[in-house]
Amino acid sequence: MNRGPVDSSQVPRFAGPATFARLPRLDEVERADVAVVGVPFDSGVSYRPGARFGPAAVREASRLLRPYHPGLDVSPFEQAQVVDAGDIAANPFDIREAIETIEAAADGLDARLVTIGGDHTIALPLLRSVAREHGPVALLHFDAHLDTWDTYFGAEYTHGTPFRRAVDEGIVDTEALSHVGIRGPLYGKKDLEDDRRMGFGILTAADVYRRGVDEVVEMLRERIGDRPLYVSVDIDVLDPAHAPGTGTPEAGGLTSRELLEILRGLAGCRLVGADVVEVAPAYDHAEITSVAASHVAYDLVSLMALDEGAADTPIPPIIPAVDPIGTGG
Repeated sequence: MNRGPVDSSQVPRFAGPATFARLPRLDEVERADVAVVGVPFDSGVSYRPGARFGPAAVREASRLLRPYHPGLDVSPFEQAQVVDAGDIAANPFDIREAIETIEAAADGLDARLVTIGGDHTIALPLLRSVAREHGPVALLHFDAHLDTWDTYFGAEYTHGTPFRRAVDEGIVDTEALSHVGIRGPLYGKKDLEDDRRMGFGILTAADVYRRGVDEVVEMLRERIGDRPLYVSVDIDVLDPAHAPGTGTPEAGGLTSRELLEILRGLAGCRLVGADVVEVAPAYDHAEITSVAASHVAYDLVSLMALDEGAADTPIPPIIPAVDPIGTGG
């Protein structure tokens, strides 16, 4: 029998340790199917720092999460043994060493990971870890920004370069790469041309608005197919009205409702890993950003829990796309 969260009828939600969703720690259970792990690292940022405090803020905001998910009709903590695996401590002064530390720590956790950042640099070592087990994976990337730039100030490893490096290293499937929520000014048109050459399809924030969630989900599922899938969510994919507490906000983003509904449309996909990054609580107010991030992480956990119980739980079929997402190539 799986061990779930602390009973809120016995211990008030505002009391006790702030593990994610008040779940047991990894050292309190015999096994873990899904582990929520923090990576308080933000040395790769190009503008406002502060995402190193993201894991603590998201855990605190997650106190109000409850054990049944009506949108997916699943009780994730019954369906799977979900735990809080604590934080991965990485060197804040040496990005290369930090990446190696995160990769090794992810390898050592025998569970599917939902990782809370931290800045987007951490996606690279996490992708390396899942690719070691599953081979090149499909990537679904929610973000205002492409994060496929080559270097910043000559540095190859920053929060704006992880997916360029992932393509270079062959750890993602270049026939199943998607950005969702892209918007805002770029350095030049070449950014988009380079991105397309790498194999990425782009659904902008305007596309989500104009096409609607259902069509976006169909397009993404067609592109993902039955491949192992990694989902990376930069919280700045949300409009600053829904996520002010982030390092590089851009106007015109998704609503939290749109993001959550797109994620729920992935039920039945082979989700092998995920992250939620760039929550910077110093720029937040009323926990708007950390509450949104906690719900995103909860939906990702719930999708993994659905997969754990797939033998007993009907999973919605993959819906054929009416208009496959373009790659421009």
